[in-house]
Amino acid sequence: MSRRLGGEAAVPVRGATARCTVSVCRGCCCGTPKIPGLDHAAQLADLRASLAEVATVRPVTCLDACDHANVVVVQPSAEGRQAGGRPVWLGLVNDRAAAADVTAWVEAGGPGLAPLPAILDLYTFSPSRRVQEHLED
Repeated sequence: MSRRLGGEAAVPVRGATARCTVSVCRGCCCGTPKIPGLDHAAQLADLRASLAEVATVRPVTCLDACDHANVVVVQPSAEGRQAGGRPVWLGLVNDRAAAADVTAWVEAGGPGLAPLPAILDLYTFSPSRRVQEHLED
């Protein structure tokens, strides 16, 4: 749980349960005109708005997985991690339907707490170990 200060970034509330973190790549390929036909700013704004109550959504610099642009990584909440959840890397999140599927899964609990919907299985990929270390613990 968090509270907003002046309409800006969410600030964690003391004693609140840790939430999922949704990292949205906005580096050299993701979030740029190299991926045409998508309003990248609107995608990030939509994710932030739709997940405001259940997850932290943050843009990150290049995750070095450009072959899969646009990349979204869903990291489990503390409870999800305790239940065995690990970060899930999703690639080619290039339309509103894909982002809506990510949103629905995170709202259901995300990694460790809700099964990955079959439709999102189509987007999952395993980045190199070096790349994974950017977002792991």
